[in-house]
Amino acid sequence: MGATKADLYRFVRRYVGDGAEAHDVLQEAYASAWLAIRRYDPARPFDVWLRSIALNKCRDWSRRRAVRRVVRGVIGLDAPEATAVGDDAPTPEARLDDQRKAERLQRALFDLPDALKAPLLLATLEGRSHAEIASILRLTPKAVETRIARARKQLAERLG
Repeated sequence: MGATKADLYRFVRRYVGDGAEAHDVLQEAYASAWLAIRRYDPARPFDVWLRSIALNKCRDWSRRRAVRRVVRGVIGLDAPEATAVGDDAPTPEARLDDQRKAERLQRALFDLPDALKAPLLLATLEGRSHAEIASILRLTPKAVETRIARARKQLAERLG
């Protein structure tokens, strides 16, 4: 279950946009799964069931924090990774530019509607097929394909 936890954390982290918040949401998902284990249907893949619970917890988090629109950067300028200097290290200006781009992307992802964000993250971050995503989100594969295309279009518009 260790690999499942890491995969699930990456998904939740991308969804909520903050590492500390992602840990909290993931803990809520595992607690909910524990409490609902008797309702688990063994005919359904466990990771799909668990991911559905985590997705619901992400949506709950998103609703509770709808007013929060500013997401912290991927790494701070004072982090060791940002101050490391090497022959092939990017310049401080390039690192700052990369950080700003990452922040813009994170904000744009965060601002996507839930119906578009979840399929996009499951496809791009997790590498899941449209059929798997359809199973997790209880949609048709065609609906998943359409939502991913819409999400990419909205991201492209927001990022210029």
